[in-house]
Amino acid sequence: MRLTPAALLIFSCLTALAAPRKNVLLLVSDDCGARMGTYGGPALTPNIDALARTGVRFDRAYCQYALCNPSRTSFLTGLRPDTTGVYDNAKEFRKVIPDMVTMPQLFKNNGYSVARIGKLYHYGVPKEIGTDGLDDPQSWEKVWNPRGRDCDDEDKIFSIGVGAGSSADKAKGNMGQILVGSGNYGGTLSWLAADGTDAEQTDGKIAAQAISFLQQKRSQPFFLAVGFFRPHTPYVAPKSYFRNYPKDKVELVPDPSADRASKPQVALSNTAVANYGMTEDTQRTAKQAYLASMTFMDTQFGLVLAELKRQGLDQNTVVVFISDHGYNLGEHGLWQKRSLYEDSARVPLIIRDPGNPANGHSTKRVAELVDLYPTVADLCDLTPDKRAQGKSLRPLLANPESVWSHAAYTQVDFGAINAGGKKKAATPERKVGRSVRTERYRYTEWNEGRLGVELYDHDADPKELKNLAADPAYASIVSSLKATLAKGTN
Repeated sequence: MRLTPAALLIFSCLTALAAPRKNVLLLVSDDCGARMGTYGGPALTPNIDALARTGVRFDRAYCQYALCNPSRTSFLTGLRPDTTGVYDNAKEFRKVIPDMVTMPQLFKNNGYSVARIGKLYHYGVPKEIGTDGLDDPQSWEKVWNPRGRDCDDEDKIFSIGVGAGSSADKAKGNMGQILVGSGNYGGTLSWLAADGTDAEQTDGKIAAQAISFLQQKRSQPFFLAVGFFRPHTPYVAPKSYFRNYPKDKVELVPDPSADRASKPQVALSNTAVANYGMTEDTQRTAKQAYLASMTFMDTQFGLVLAELKRQGLDQNTVVVFISDHGYNLGEHGLWQKRSLYEDSARVPLIIRDPGNPANGHSTKRVAELVDLYPTVADLCDLTPDKRAQGKSLRPLLANPESVWSHAAYTQVDFGAINAGGKKKAATPERKVGRSVRTERYRYTEWNEGRLGVELYDHDADPKELKNLAADPAYASIVSSLKATLAKGTN
């Protein structure tokens, strides 16, 4: 029997109503640069690479602030740091916007089972592992805070000289010295090739709890956020993962002295002395440990995705993988985060929407982490808080080659400018950088250009070694990008 157009419309509506709502699995890695195999990097990450082959990989995705709390607050609220007022690792966004409906809260308000395992909002690492950190209770129904032997083994952790990079340390000859049991692990390069099994580590316990959640039979859809702690310093992983990266095979960035000399001094603030003064051997050891902990995280990541498939939930679950920001491993002589160069601002972003014909492809269009909230809401037919400032990436998921003229904005604040070791005024000027990334260029201003301006052409200079800001041939590009940057800060 042939149905009339009216009957077809009714049938399609009834089918839509009968279709189960999509689940969401949000997987977040901490301080994880886009160094996976799928991104052409040296890290062995077979599980993340496999997700990229079955989802859409964003090759030009950027955080809004390359520091944990500001970035996590931004992507979970869909708001930029200038709106949340969060520029450091201590402030809570609810004190600024108490009634904001966050991404997980939106799903909770719409009948989802919403849970967090591990680090989503900011935790101090490693001291706050096992606690709620700066969590937002309004966002979740259930939370778990696993704590593993990596916390108990802290007295075995190696760390470069405490506060290495400061003038005081340089004067004392502490630059790059390796200390054991120093207690300062969250802000320095620290590592441990650990004894024991994967399951004993915090990330192993996080994966086990996520598996337990996925095994539960429930009638309502779920939003599960899983936050791994690795590869955040201290870079801790079982010893077997270190063997994947023989130290003599670890590649270092070439001598950065000429590169650093060409850059505004303020832009290098997070590693004031190149490479913290480390020897090449220490640099290789630190990079080996970082890559080992990334591979360890990938293994736990894979266990969660395997359980999702085992339970048959992969056919109706939107899977998202991100990191809160990127990470420097010697580029420009910089280490860790909080810079405005590509390795720190760029993040991995992979989205697998079940049944999407474009799955398995990648896009070079520019995306931001602030876009995550409206995107996930859109994929699940929900309406985000009207104040959310990102944009849905759904058009790029449908067609990765879509016309897309959006740019990405990243900022950083290095604190007060000092003069002669003393603050200039009761409210001293702060060292603030703001950067805009288009498909071709990165343009950065420090204190609105007073402390420096940078322009890099990624078509010709993907490592951002040649600052073109003062080149007359690029004057029109500088003028155009200056106006684009201003749009993103208003």
